Amino acid sequence: MANEICAFIGLGVMGHSMCGHLLDAGLEMHVFNRTKSKADALVQKGAIWEESPKAIAQQCTVVFTMLGYPQDVEEVYFGEKGLLAGAKPGTVFVDMTTTKPSLAARIATEAEKKGCMALDAPVSGGDTGARNATLSIMVGGEKATFDRVLPLFRLMGKNITLEGGPGTGQHTKMANQIVIAGTMGGVCEALLYAKKAGLDLEKMIATIKCGAAGCWTLDNLAPRIIKGDYNPGFFIDHFVKDMGIALEESRSMGIALPCLALMQQLYIAM
Repeated sequence: MANEICAFIGLGVMGHSMCGHLLDAGLEMHVFNRTKSKADALVQKGAIWEESPKAIAQQCTVVFTMLGYPQDVEEVYFGEKGLLAGAKPGTVFVDMTTTKPSLAARIATEAEKKGCMALDAPVSGGDTGARNATLSIMVGGEKATFDRVLPLFRLMGKNITLEGGPGTGQHTKMANQIVIAGTMGGVCEALLYAKKAGLDLEKMIATIKCGAAGCWTLDNLAPRIIKGDYNPGFFIDHFVKDMGIALEESRSMGIALPCLALMQQLYIAM
């Protein structure tokens, strides 16, 4: 790990904290973000600003990306000033964006043509998990590449699993998002019901979270809702995107996910 020259592209709600943990570990970190000002705090701590993904790829041995949408991933990896345009043999590209499994597989294929390796490594845990380095990281790719990057993953998360080959990390994240969508609906409806019934909401949560209803959303988000803390840990537009990918994948597999389809419509309405 000490010999790796690392980079992080995408310094939003999640990426800024994740990059910060790598920087705090003493790693040489190069950074790029569409909005340069979002990198200022990291640069002040010692990160090195680069003018493009291509410039990063020309200098770094492990490159992490944490972006918004599949089209952003396409641009950063395949654009004229993208990562693969500057790729050196032996470099590992780790896309931690939640994106299409087919895109993850394409990145892995094109990286291999350049003598490079790629992992798809989406995460779960939100802004809290990113800040506290407790993210769950679900990884797709080759085991040897996973083993090389694992010490770096451990600086950002706690539950880190190699799910299988390229794209399987993204498929696992889709399963994760399907669960979250339904759970979020249930938690919000439970809070509404309890409020209308005149219950003490904090007492209600403390009671039911110890039984079969216990879940991460109840532990971490319900208390924030009660307090009126709606600061974003994850943007609605991004979740709508994730649910859309899961529904697209389900159609291609010939299965119906009616609960997910309903939740996507509710989020679109918001």
